[in-house]
Amino acid sequence: MSTTDTKINTSVGQADFFSIAEQKRYARHFALPGFGQEGQARLKAGSALVVGAGGLGCPALLYLAAAGVGRIGIADGDRVEESNLQRQVLFTIGDLGKPKAEAAKCRIEALNPHIRVEAFDRMLNSENALDLIRSYDVIVDGSDNFPTRYLVNDACLILGKPLVYGAVSAFEGQVAVFNWLMENGGRSPNYRDLFPEPPEPGAVQNCEEGGVLGVLPGIIGSMQANEALKILSGYEAPMHSKLFILDAASLRTMTLKFRKHYFEPVKTLIDYEGFCGVPLPDSQRIVQVEPETFKSLKHPEEAYFLIDVREPDEHNRQNLGGINIPLGMIREQARQIPTDRPVMLYCQSGRRSQQAILQLQEMGFGNLLNLSGGMDGQL
Repeated sequence: MSTTDTKINTSVGQADFFSIAEQKRYARHFALPGFGQEGQARLKAGSALVVGAGGLGCPALLYLAAAGVGRIGIADGDRVEESNLQRQVLFTIGDLGKPKAEAAKCRIEALNPHIRVEAFDRMLNSENALDLIRSYDVIVDGSDNFPTRYLVNDACLILGKPLVYGAVSAFEGQVAVFNWLMENGGRSPNYRDLFPEPPEPGAVQNCEEGGVLGVLPGIIGSMQANEALKILSGYEAPMHSKLFILDAASLRTMTLKFRKHYFEPVKTLIDYEGFCGVPLPDSQRIVQVEPETFKSLKHPEEAYFLIDVREPDEHNRQNLGGINIPLGMIREQARQIPTDRPVMLYCQSGRRSQQAILQLQEMGFGNLLNLSGGMDGQL
C-alpha cells in the first residue's frame, strides 16, 4: 500500500523521525497550518517519479527535492544541449553532452542530501514503463510528446497510480491531475478522458518547432510539483477532473471541468508511436549520413541538394546551406526537390528531417538522405 493511502506513524515523536538537520531544513513546513510535522513525515516516506528532465521536469524536481520527498526517480534518455539552457534550469554549460537524468540527479542531491535519488538514463517505452512506474507513489509527466503522454497515462491506469500532467507550447501551459483515488473509491478522469484521440501528426507543433517562453515551463512545472506535494502529504486534495490553462502573455487563466468517459479499460500497453501516427524511423528506409562524413566535405552543396526543414527563423539564425522548406510545408513544396541527384535533409537534431523523409518517400522520392544529428552534430 502506498504512502498516499496510509497515515505515517509519528507517535514516537518528530525528533525520532527527523534528524536535527531535517528539523531545521523543514521548519517552515512544520509551522504551516494543515501541513505540519505529519505532512512532512508523509513526504519523507513518499516517492515520486518524474518522466522527463526537461523544461517541466527541472522545476518539478527542484521543488520536490527541496520539499523533502524521500525518494525521487528521474527518467530521461536525452543529453543536455545548449538550446535546453533557455528553460531547463537544473543544467549549466558544464553539463552539455551529459545524460540529463544523471546531471539532474547530481543537482538535486546537492540541494538536499536527506533524500534518495534514482536516475534512469532511458526513455520510457512499452517494455519498461510498468517496471519503472510500479514502485513510485505519484508520477509527474514532464514529457513533450503525445506517444509518451499516452504511454505514461496508460501505465498509471494499469498500476493505479495518480498522474500529474503538464504541457507547454509557446505562451500556453496546462496542468491537471489524472487517475486520483477519490473518497468514493473510484478514480478521477484520466488523459484519455480529456484527449480520447491523439492529434494528426504535425497538427500540433512541439517546442522545438513552435518555441516556448523560457519562464513558462518553470511556472507549470512548479504547479505540477505543488499537486504532487498535495497528493503525497495529504494536506489538500489535488485538482482532479479539471484542466488548468495559463496564457503567460496576458496572465489570463481558465479552468475547464471534464468528466470520466466509459472506454474499454486499459489492460496492456501498446505501440504508442503507431497509435499517435508517428512512424519510427526505419534504418532500411532512411539513409543516414554521419556528422563526421558531412564535416569532411569541403563543398557539401556540390555533393548534395540541401534542405533545411526547420522553421524560417531557425534557418535565418544559422544553417548549413541549401533551401528552407519547413516540415509542415514539405508535401506542399515537394516540387522544388530534384529527383536526379542526392538530396540531404537536415534539422536541429535529425528528428524532423527523418519525418520529412518518410513523408516524401510516400510521394515516391527515392533519392533522400538524412543528416544524422542535424545542426547539433555539426556544432
